[in-house]
Amino acid sequence: MTTAFDPINLSGLRLANRIAMAPMTRSRAYGLGATPIAATATYYAQRASAGLIVSEGCHPSAMGQGYINTPGLHTAEQIAAWRPITDAVHAAGGRIFAQLTHTGRIGHPRMLPDGLVPVAPSPVAALGQVLTAKGRLDFVVPKELDEAGIRAAIADYAQASRNAIAAGFDGVELHGGNGYLIHQFLAPNTNHRTDAWGGEPEARVRFAVEVVTAVAAAVGAARTALRISPANPFNDIAEPEPWTTYRALVDALNPIGPAYLHLVEPTDARDLTLDLRKRFTGTFVLNPATPANRTTGPEDLPLIENGTADVLAFGALFLANPDLPRRLAAGGPFNTPDRTTFYGGSERGYTDYPTLP
Repeated sequence: MTTAFDPINLSGLRLANRIAMAPMTRSRAYGLGATPIAATATYYAQRASAGLIVSEGCHPSAMGQGYINTPGLHTAEQIAAWRPITDAVHAAGGRIFAQLTHTGRIGHPRMLPDGLVPVAPSPVAALGQVLTAKGRLDFVVPKELDEAGIRAAIADYAQASRNAIAAGFDGVELHGGNGYLIHQFLAPNTNHRTDAWGGEPEARVRFAVEVVTAVAAAVGAARTALRISPANPFNDIAEPEPWTTYRALVDALNPIGPAYLHLVEPTDARDLTLDLRKRFTGTFVLNPATPANRTTGPEDLPLIENGTADVLAFGALFLANPDLPRRLAAGGPFNTPDRTTFYGGSERGYTDYPTLP
């Protein structure tokens, strides 16, 4: 019987176990030009016992930044700043993919170079607000991407992927969920287009497929992955009938052969999870839905044993427990995450969680 503590071959990359550290925004990129701070190397190296670390979201272009103090991977300074971090992870025996996150309509002009506004498949503003250096501000109506803009965004993903490899990452995970740009193309309430990039599900998945195709061409399919979150209402997304869309997406991904598909499971949708797991021909990474009173934890380890997933992704529990695989194997104890330090701040709640003696 396969367990979460067994190794796995990820498209030629050996992972020591099937426990992944999920991508988590930490908002501590205080360096010049949205670069991570020195403590970030300690933070990730402490967690290198994960079979795979997926970094916090990095914007693939200046246009892709939607939150303050988040890092990028589109300048020489950013590449140089990430290199000591990936070196530290590798020195500790770990593997790390960079998550590339273009936030699309989620953001504000105050986060962008002068004169620019967020972009999206359609000019539909998200409900809600975003934190900026001037406080919380309403989301604005985004600029609808024209054909040239779509092609430029795809090229930005490909170049940022090359940058990630130059920075020492083992691969890239494209963020196709949580209401960000790729998800905005997938969802019918944010994609009102009537051209070849919108309308029927087969057209709405086109942007995601072309981004994956371009990145695979740039750095190799074995170094390319995609994260999705079907029916996730975060950031004002509505997907009332996700089955058709995500089946079409998975069927289009299979010929490309990405390293893995990372599914953030919708609540009460295990049937959809099992369907996509069966359809996808590569490694299936799962961040399972959990009850409201807990995060992904030891209770979810049987999902590897029963074949629901190949790899399990742990978020908040990994944030608070740098040696999480060891603690899971021992049955605990587990540090409690301090939510007040999740976003921004100093090394408190970042690099000071204790490990087992």
